[in-house]
Amino acid sequence: MAGGSESEAAEFRTRPTWPIAVVGMACRLPGAAGPEEFRWLLRNGTEAVGAPAADRPYAPRRGGFLDSVDRFDAAFFGISPREAAAMDPQQRLVLELTWEALEDAGILPARLDGENAGVFLGAVADDYATLSRAAGSHAATPETATGLNRGIIANRVSYTLGLRGPSFTVDSGQSSSLVAVHLAAESLRRGECSVALAGGVSLILAEDSTVAMERFGALSPDGRCHTFDARANGYVRGEGGGVVVLKPLADALADGDDVHCVLAGSAVNNDGGGDGLTVPDRDGQEAVLTAAYAQAGISPDAVAYVELHGTGTPAGDPVEAAALGAVLGGARSADRPLLVGSVKTNIGHLEGAAGIAGLLKAVLSVRHREIPASLHFAEPHPAIPLEEWGLRVNTALRPWPERSGRLVVGVSSFGMGGTNCHVVLTEPTAAPPGQTPD
Repeated sequence: MAGGSESEAAEFRTRPTWPIAVVGMACRLPGAAGPEEFRWLLRNGTEAVGAPAADRPYAPRRGGFLDSVDRFDAAFFGISPREAAAMDPQQRLVLELTWEALEDAGILPARLDGENAGVFLGAVADDYATLSRAAGSHAATPETATGLNRGIIANRVSYTLGLRGPSFTVDSGQSSSLVAVHLAAESLRRGECSVALAGGVSLILAEDSTVAMERFGALSPDGRCHTFDARANGYVRGEGGGVVVLKPLADALADGDDVHCVLAGSAVNNDGGGDGLTVPDRDGQEAVLTAAYAQAGISPDAVAYVELHGTGTPAGDPVEAAALGAVLGGARSADRPLLVGSVKTNIGHLEGAAGIAGLLKAVLSVRHREIPASLHFAEPHPAIPLEEWGLRVNTALRPWPERSGRLVVGVSSFGMGGTNCHVVLTEPTAAPPGQTPD
């Protein structure tokens, strides 16, 4: 190994994975203006998918929509009206979410000024840039370049709050926001930052993006996600965003933080080429699951629930189910199947922010020791033998299964180009002595 001995390499490979605490969160999701509203939406089994408002004629006929995406308190963030008008509303929404997440964490944003706090945000959409280009070159202003640059979505937060840690926007397709969480956790473990803001955002602002996905064949004619169901025929679009505040668990405990849950491990990979660029690959998904639980030091048998990628597509669902069955479900007894579900059945597929929506659902599930229902499931897809693979779609609100040891939940998110991510969450426990990043 160049630059080091074999013993050094072996020591690195066996180094413990420092657990990461989720100490704050914020969201703006269809039917939910914050985490508490989101929790009650999930508990009540509400579907927040419907027709768009009259002032959004460009939106799909059905979807998970936010209210008032055009509103923004520019003065609060020290931004001029002219610059605010040139800014992608995704930048504006992220500023609000990061501020709210820090408030939830009990962290005064001003105290982070000059600190090595990191910002990791997933985003894939450029709808506002599409609208700006359609207005013609005469509409460009000195603020247009930064206002429409996707990388600025993260950088705007760092600039506004004076943060000096890593800061970048992640685009790995539909897995972007969960990959952002993975990268934030790894950055904390490397000591690049002491606190991290991670998540993602996605807004439906132009007709073009919906037309593209419709012609690609991804959207459901029914306007619903029938995850793992025989009726699976595509997904319905949703929009929104979410942010979590992350710290090393040992630091969070020392600081007396309210720990929502613990990120025990995670992994990212790529399918590496299946039958087509956008065709999911079972081997790749099995590999990312195996790697995530190996990093977390947790047996796959300990997992009680997995928040699926679960788009409700006839190609993707059977592949995801088969990979889960092979790694997490196959050896289970009939009376303790792996429970699975998808938040996309409630709020639609948030694409670049889909992973953070699933993560927030999982965090709330661990924190409140209950598993919400996955909607629109009646009969399993013929290519998904649930019992054989040790899986069961959770169709009713239920308390967490009583088992020995910690509560463990997995969260999956897969990009259309094959970038897979899986995150392992557990309930909070005290960190072993001395377990802090080097």
